[in-house]
Amino acid sequence: MNLDSARSPGRLADGEWHRLHPATPLLKGGIALIAILGVIVVNLRDVLINIVIGGGPGDEYDPFVWIIEHDYAGLIVLGIVVGLLLFIAGFYVSWRMHTFRITDEQVEVRSGILFRTNRRGRLDRIQGINIVRPFLARLVGAARLEISVAGQDANVQLAYLGSSAADELRREILLLASGTVPEGLGGAGVSSASATARLGELLGPELPPDAAPPESVVQMHLGRLLGSLVLSGFTVFLLAVIAAFVTVTVTTREYLFLLGFVPAIIGMGSYYVSKFTKSLRYSIAATPDGIRVGFGLLSTSNETLPPGRIHAVEVSQPLFWRPTGWWEIKINRASHSSAKGAAGQANTTILPVGNLADVRKVLELVLPGVISADEIALLERGLTSKGGDDGFTNSPARARVIRWFSVRRNGFVVLPDAVVLRRGAVWRTLVVVPAARMQSVALHQGPLLRRLRLAGIRLHTVAGPVMPYLGAIDAELAVRAFGDISQTAVASAGSDTSHRWRTA
Repeated sequence: MNLDSARSPGRLADGEWHRLHPATPLLKGGIALIAILGVIVVNLRDVLINIVIGGGPGDEYDPFVWIIEHDYAGLIVLGIVVGLLLFIAGFYVSWRMHTFRITDEQVEVRSGILFRTNRRGRLDRIQGINIVRPFLARLVGAARLEISVAGQDANVQLAYLGSSAADELRREILLLASGTVPEGLGGAGVSSASATARLGELLGPELPPDAAPPESVVQMHLGRLLGSLVLSGFTVFLLAVIAAFVTVTVTTREYLFLLGFVPAIIGMGSYYVSKFTKSLRYSIAATPDGIRVGFGLLSTSNETLPPGRIHAVEVSQPLFWRPTGWWEIKINRASHSSAKGAAGQANTTILPVGNLADVRKVLELVLPGVISADEIALLERGLTSKGGDDGFTNSPARARVIRWFSVRRNGFVVLPDAVVLRRGAVWRTLVVVPAARMQSVALHQGPLLRRLRLAGIRLHTVAGPVMPYLGAIDAELAVRAFGDISQTAVASAGSDTSHRWRTA
């Protein structure tokens, strides 16, 4: 049983048990210990200064002064030392008992001292692998690897591994999950990383050149990023709150009332700073094992989404982004990472902000083999068209009763390997559901829709921010689409080989 520490890029997917990075206890609990000691030192500073200067502990009553006067200082120091030793020993034993192994079928993690936990994740259910490098972990050359597995709370986390070992282990796991036996991977591990290598890990690009093209297909411009924050719905809400506070203050002439708004201003400012820094160094590129999305300035993250793990794609445009032509892309996936995505959104946001050209590039990445070049052009028309004869089956004129503004843009199209739904004229949305990922399709018709000879259609996928539904379409066309979508889904699922993307 091989229990070498996972700090160098050796063979970690060899079916043997391995330990995590030696700095794991420090990164998990040592920082909290240092913070506690800092609080104690700060509270003792006055007493320590008086003792060092020679004036004694002071006359004011203080618990620490009382301890010194009654000669309990030695016992207290001894207790602190014993507590620290027990604390350190506990974390050391916990590290020794926390092991993992990667076999041809699953990832398995064992942890716990008194109460043992065994967690397993099947390789054929892996939905993505995310490597997060918090700033402090980057300083010691460590990274947190999270394996997203389909299911509720089914993820497996390895915190922490060596930075290079995490990259290599992700590559090996993806090779195993793709149906390829990773013969000859890795090699003899390096005993420790040099200072130059550590500096390269800290300052280097988030996407390694040997794992993905060095240039991202989308460039996150600072002006566009700042503009998207300014024109976001949160900004509108913030301006409304400020206007309300100012109105109340002027009306009541209680200007001290504004002081209560200072903490909120600080919190909102930190929110904007966090979203801005998280979106810096954003990159998205294709790899042999799927799409890799990276972002972050101080704490970085990059995640690989294997082919066939995206169940629905939504391209949306908030109202205030309309003049600039910016769009946002979200996805549905069968699992959720604990780490936040770019710009602080959920990790289902795959493009925080981009123009139409960026949307085209990202759609080509996330829907390979599902959408052709001609169909991409159809999607672009679906985004920008005002409706009418644009390749979509749109709602009839009688639907204007319940779709006042969007009747011409409310429509669908069934492609050979996907279903596209379009809705909204004020807030525009276009949803693409790969037919092979579809779980079921449903029609619904309430009293009003029945009277207007209309119907609604809903495509069922895994839970997520993308809602594949469309209402107020012609009832006869909806029934016909129900049959076409069902046949397309069955045919696509039968020919789908994305779960073994390399062998396919």
